[in-house]
Amino acid sequence: MALSKLAANSFDLTDNYALTGTVTGVVSTQKIFLIKNIDASSSSTVDFKDGTSSVVLDNTYKTYLFRFKGIHPATDGAEFEFQGNAAGGSGFNETVTTSYFEADHAEDDSEASLSYITGEDHAQSTSYQTLTRNVSSDNDHALGGELYLFNPSNTTFVTHFISRVAQTNINNKVHDTFVSGYFNTTAAIDEISFKFSSGNIDSGRIALYGIK
Repeated sequence: MALSKLAANSFDLTDNYALTGTVTGVVSTQKIFLIKNIDASSSSTVDFKDGTSSVVLDNTYKTYLFRFKGIHPATDGAEFEFQGNAAGGSGFNETVTTSYFEADHAEDDSEASLSYITGEDHAQSTSYQTLTRNVSSDNDHALGGELYLFNPSNTTFVTHFISRVAQTNINNKVHDTFVSGYFNTTAAIDEISFKFSSGNIDSGRIALYGIK
């Protein structure tokens, strides 16, 4: 987009904001709305579901965005994970197929790599999916990132997701982790759960946004 068009965009630098501009003569507007913040405090899970957190993932939005802010584990070396629950389901155990790769770079510059991690992907698994692994619990360490969930209320197609997370791992390396996949069901996905593979979420905030 040209600089003149960028300058014409409107920004509301609060939790809710809109980007408005002209592309090839057509006015386009994208709006992002904050739905809910959940702050963890020695929490075994952070769950976005109807009732406990007054959240419903429905057809109000075609895309839902979860943002992770300062997520700190109680247990050193744990994996940060998520799963979904279909409408009318009994738990966070939907069948998922995923891919997982990561880039890392050590603080002392002794190592840098980009790798596909076969042990962290899923092929028709009902387990929680890892979003990043070996998270450090040092006092000054935490993770940040985001997870996009696409059209979860659609009942014709499977529901896709992508995630990117940055964190400082137990070996003092930055991990830049990429995960993508789908819930292999045409049922609507209306609940999402986050947790660590071991121990509690000591602190941090997960924010849920709807994107139109």
